[in-house]
Amino acid sequence: MRLFYVYILKCSDASFYIGVTNNLERRLLEHNSNKNIYTYTFSRRPNELVWFEQFTTSDEAIKKEKQLKGWSRKKKEALINENWNNLVNLSKNYTQNKKSSED
Repeated sequence: MRLFYVYILKCSDASFYIGVTNNLERRLLEHNSNKNIYTYTFSRRPNELVWFEQFTTSDEAIKKEKQLKGWSRKKKEALINENWNNLVNLSKNYTQNKKSSED
């Protein structure tokens, strides 16, 4: 069975990169190589794998990737840190959470 992975990298500038691959080890090596100067992660090396999840279909993986890309940084950090309570709170109402964090 072929597996697909959704992953989050933390780049050297503290930004997050989210991607999908069918070979996580190879993809991480590619992100940290100096082969393609036009990629997002090239100038932000080294890149550290901070989270991943595996899927049995590419459709499921792509759906998860798109979902995560739409999340706020705080929500991504809650996922990475396995802070489930905070993740639930941040999921309830983005507008309300944004408003309360500005108070």
